[in-house]
Amino acid sequence: MPENQAGSPSTDDRTANARTLTRSDVVIFVGGAIGVVAAGLTRFAHTSAILAFVCAAVAVAVLAALVARSVEQMGDRFGAGATGVLQGALGNLPELFISFFALRAGLRVVVQSAIIGSMLANLLLVLGAAFVVGGLKHGTQRFERARARDTSVLLVLATAALVLPSMAQFSHSPAAPHLRVLSDTVAVVLLIVFVLSLPAALARRAGDSTGGGKAAAAAPAAKTAKVAQGNEPPRWPIWLAVGLLAASGGASALVSDWFVHALQPAITTLHLSQAFAGLVVVAIAGNAIEHVVGIRLAYLNQSDYALSVILNSPLQVALLLAPALVLLSLTTATTLTLVFAPMLVAAVVVTVVLVTLIVFDGESNWLEGSILIGLYVIIAAVFWWG
Repeated sequence: MPENQAGSPSTDDRTANARTLTRSDVVIFVGGAIGVVAAGLTRFAHTSAILAFVCAAVAVAVLAALVARSVEQMGDRFGAGATGVLQGALGNLPELFISFFALRAGLRVVVQSAIIGSMLANLLLVLGAAFVVGGLKHGTQRFERARARDTSVLLVLATAALVLPSMAQFSHSPAAPHLRVLSDTVAVVLLIVFVLSLPAALARRAGDSTGGGKAAAAAPAAKTAKVAQGNEPPRWPIWLAVGLLAASGGASALVSDWFVHALQPAITTLHLSQAFAGLVVVAIAGNAIEHVVGIRLAYLNQSDYALSVILNSPLQVALLLAPALVLLSLTTATTLTLVFAPMLVAAVVVTVVLVTLIVFDGESNWLEGSILIGLYVIIAAVFWWG
């Protein structure tokens, strides 16, 4: 019997396995480069603010696709928790730089709205879209309840820490005259909690993928089926996946500066309020990476990875991004505290409560996703006028 009929790989199979990049990978690489160049040209060629704003937003979105592909390549090697933490950290880099540059420009309302808007966009829009896409394609999806509960509890704690300074201001408590010191104290506490939460988040669970082998027993069902049929796409070397993640994050930070430069003129031209611009426009643009990654993972029926990626982003916004911006504002002329407008506080509290109720049972479906998206549209409509 010939060798390839006895089960050994044929020449075509060996050629396919030897490839590192697919045609779609190359398209994303080229698209990312073109997007960054276009954003740079519109930034420095003094074109219209709307064109520069759109080009910068598109560049961030294309870079998001590159990060999505990198996370997908390394997800089954590091486990769902570590993948979510890593992707969340890199995914929030554009938001950090956008918010910092906006603070330097004096756009405090935009920054405060963007902090809450980032949490709402991930918890309602992205998580809802992931549930809808995954539910329509695969039916009821299940994920590890223990990790979902841990993340939800941390999210409730972080939200409470963000809400309490606002309540102190609204109720005129004795702490109200000391909101600057109170915000700095809460920021430091949140950063410490974030560091303490890392070991549990990075730990591999029994349901996580356990290695780089193609036929790993714990690999997601869809991936295992592809391996059995010989249709698994080429795997990147780990150094390439990590390197592209870092490069994409750095490029996103550069584009974020150009994004903020065109933001104020774009707000004026489009007649948007600063609250709506921060809550919806900046939040969606700054979190494009999570939008792409989380929904794609749900489509591939990798529900543990999808939930980890999506929930880790708002969690890191509350535990890392917001405290970091409070402390970084000490270096700018615009002071940022953790006192948010009453409607922002109400929106984030209702969102966190609803999401916690939905994920606690370890299951999701398309109807729950539709409910989350519906709430996001309602909140966005409330803030349309400011």
